[in-house]
Amino acid sequence: MIYSLTLQTAGLVTGAVLLVAHFMALRHAGESRRWLKQFPRSRAMGTLLIALATIWSFLLIWGMDLGEFARLRNVMLGAIVAGAILAWIYVEEFLAVRAIGMLALLAAEPLLEAAFMRRHETTRLLLVLLAYVWIINGLFWVGMPWLMRDQIAWLTAKTPRYRAAAWVGLLYSVALIVCAVFLWK
Repeated sequence: MIYSLTLQTAGLVTGAVLLVAHFMALRHAGESRRWLKQFPRSRAMGTLLIALATIWSFLLIWGMDLGEFARLRNVMLGAIVAGAILAWIYVEEFLAVRAIGMLALLAAEPLLEAAFMRRHETTRLLLVLLAYVWIINGLFWVGMPWLMRDQIAWLTAKTPRYRAAAWVGLLYSVALIVCAVFLWK
């Protein structure tokens, strides 16, 4: 196990973050829609997010038991830093999307790890489903970042669609919090 999160902690943290994000998306719909449309090509957000992904990856490899690959730890750490710098310099287009894809891939692992070996609690699948959505989207966003731009354009094209998505996210986050508080002990 890499992370020592319980299912309850993972559900509470994830639910709280999603609750705040979707509440803000509903409360400030106009600003949120404008921000979302600008996000894929935002150099500032790309810089921030690639830095976060780099730090997370660096710390993960630094503290992870690599087994027979432990002798390559310094090479991997150097490759993470070099890759991030080179991506920041040369991958200007859709850097924010690629970085959020990397973070989605990194964030899915603690959720899956927290739900591992909890077979008797079928509600854990709420967290597992979210993790797999992040994994699938993360893979596409890193490899084909224009898809996020298209997803955002589709989502923000009509106000009822945007509001419905925000409400679904809000209800999903409430379900996660309720399960974490009452079911995942």
